[in-house]
Amino acid sequence: MGQQQLLLIVLGTIIVGVAVVVGINMFTMGAINAERDAMLQDINAIASNGSAYWRKPAALAGGARSFVGVGDVVAFGSDSSNANGTYLMSSVVTNGFTLTGTGANEGVVIVAAITQNGVTGTPTITMP
Repeated sequence: MGQQQLLLIVLGTIIVGVAVVVGINMFTMGAINAERDAMLQDINAIASNGSAYWRKPAALAGGARSFVGVGDVVAFGSDSSNANGTYLMSSVVTNGFTLTGTGANEGVVIVAAITQNGVTGTPTITMP
């Protein structure tokens, strides 16, 4: 009877350990997915603000149909950094630029092509 009880205790310990590991993995994936979704929302907002900036005349603090000369998304009225991540512009041309977002907590990296019409194509998402 003693061996059977020890076997049940060991088996119960293994099952609880596996359940804890699975729970931790699910929590981690949930945090990564939440950061990715929040960053995609930020990128869509920056693209929308950028589109409005591109269409606005220079007399009204706009781009006059050009992104050239814009060095940061702050020019669009967006934040370059927030609780979700940091957003940097690169490859700025007249009709578009590349926006790279780096997650603040989980290390998600999203690269999106932004044009005067918003996000073009599917953003490249790199998750840890």
